[in-house]
Amino acid sequence: MTSDFLPGVPADRVRAAYAAAPGNEFDSGKFASKESSAALAANAFGYFLERASDLPPLPGTEASGWPARSVMIESTLRFPWRGGHHPWLDAVVVTDTALIGVESKRYEPFRPKSSGPYFSEAYWRDVWGNAMNGYQAVRDSVADGTRAFQHLDAPQLVKHALGLRSSVHRKGVFHGKNPVLHYVYAEPQSWPEGRRIPAEALQRHRDEIGQFAEAVSGCEVVFASCSYRELAASWTSGAPHVHAHAAALLERFTP
Repeated sequence: MTSDFLPGVPADRVRAAYAAAPGNEFDSGKFASKESSAALAANAFGYFLERASDLPPLPGTEASGWPARSVMIESTLRFPWRGGHHPWLDAVVVTDTALIGVESKRYEPFRPKSSGPYFSEAYWRDVWGNAMNGYQAVRDSVADGTRAFQHLDAPQLVKHALGLRSSVHRKGVFHGKNPVLHYVYAEPQSWPEGRRIPAEALQRHRDEIGQFAEAVSGCEVVFASCSYRELAASWTSGAPHVHAHAAALLERFTP
C-alpha cells in the first residue's frame, strides 16, 4: 500500500529491497506496525534512492566526500568468509571517497535485550587488521561480561563496523573507500499505546552512544551518530523538497 510511504518515496523500489532481505517486513505486516523501525528508515532514506545527490551530509560525516553518488536501503555487507550471517544495514551511502553504513533504531533501545551469546567464534578470526582494536575491545568486553550496554545494541554495531571494514578491503566497487558507521536513532517519548518511556532511559541510551564512540575513537571505521530530529534539522540546509521531506518525516513518525 502506498500509504506505507511518504510522498516522493519510490514504493516499488523500497518493496523490492526488502523482498531481497531477510525479515519478511511486508508480508508479515511488521512494516505497517506503529513501532516499525523499518518504516522509519525506509521512508527517511528511501526518498533518496533516485536522488542520491540531494541527500545532505549526515551529521558527523561532513568530510566524507559528499555529495552522495548512490543510496541503497536494506543492503548487506559481507565478511571475508563464506557462509554464516553477514550484516544488513538499514542504508548504505556511497560518496567519491567514503562508504557510509547507516544503522537506524526506533523503539528497539527500550525493549528488553537478549542475554547473548552475541558473537560466534568467527568474529575472533585474525582478519580485521590492526586499526580496529577499539571495536574488537568492545567485542571482547561484551563477550566476557566486563562491559554491558542496557540500551545500545553494541554487538550489532561492532558487526556492522567489521562488515564495513571488510567491504573496503575487498576488490570491488567499495575498495579503497573510507568506511564510516553512522548510527541514527529515534527518541520516542512514549509507546504507541501511550505508555511513557522514561526520560532516564533516553538519557542512558545517549550516554551509551557516547561511551561506544569513545571506545572506538581512532579506529579505521569512523563512528558518528545523531538523533532523527537532529538528522531532519540538518536537512533544512538542503533543497526545498528535502526540507519538505524532513518535515513530513517528523510529522508521520514523531521521532
